[in-house]
Amino acid sequence: MSGRERIKVGVVGGGPWGVALARAARRAGAEVILFSRREQPELRDGNGENRPELTREYARVARARLLIVAVPSSSARAALRALGDHLDGGHAVVHGVRGLTGDELQTMSDLVREETPVKRVGALGGPVQAEELLRGMPSAMVCGSAFPEVLAAVSEAFQSSGLRVHGTPDLRGLEWASALVGCLAVGVGFAEGGGAGPGLVAALISRGVEEAARIAAAAGAEERTMLGLGGYGDLLASIGLEDRPEVVLGRALARGRSIEDAVAEARLRVEAIPLIPRVVQFARARGVQSSTFEALERVLQGDRPVALVERLFAA
Repeated sequence: MSGRERIKVGVVGGGPWGVALARAARRAGAEVILFSRREQPELRDGNGENRPELTREYARVARARLLIVAVPSSSARAALRALGDHLDGGHAVVHGVRGLTGDELQTMSDLVREETPVKRVGALGGPVQAEELLRGMPSAMVCGSAFPEVLAAVSEAFQSSGLRVHGTPDLRGLEWASALVGCLAVGVGFAEGGGAGPGLVAALISRGVEEAARIAAAAGAEERTMLGLGGYGDLLASIGLEDRPEVVLGRALARGRSIEDAVAEARLRVEAIPLIPRVVQFARARGVQSSTFEALERVLQGDRPVALVERLFAA
């Protein structure tokens, strides 16, 4: 996919994350086409250099051989099924979705393989946030794939003076790390919103990452992926992000808001809400200790902030 000509990247998803990825790739010099059902007036107007081409046709976005899928996990299967009609073995599909689907906790790469003929798959993760990409702030991203050519293509598409792309062959590990970090970020927001000091937040993060690594390993991932930039680094970034949806949700719950009101306050979909109880079930079925995630499940059920502490240190 590399060569003298600019790499062509197709981004599927017109939400904030998809737009941010499209702009980041454009800033890095890639030729970008963005599939979006939404109007994107800020991308059409003006003469800015980071404007991707816009389309509402899967056939057009599939002209790019590197495709980035940035849609909610709840709509990923339908989007991949429609996109798959226009793909072949020459494409690579890399997703930027922080969720796991269904009670069986399928990864997005599993869905890509089921719904498309594509075999070369990958995922994006790490501490980079949409706002950082939109503003061109220095940050770091992780790409996971078993295919070196996919890692090389993503690096070519996104790496710039302001964005560093790191690669890992542990695709499953990165997918599970990204999903579990989203869950733990709810806990960070909840603890902070309940008045926890830096020491307690640090304990929550350290213990939560340890548990998450064991849970991911039970799913076939490498523990070290959760302990690296794609897991620990991603969670550390959430501490300083006032508007990360999971953190906003956790803080709202700590103030006694209902789950519905907290979701409205977070504004964007929070993949962790349906995921946390499924992770608890997964861990119990495999005999993996998961008191932090059990505490997070109680948070979603309306527990007070002090209950998080009690549960966290009960075992």
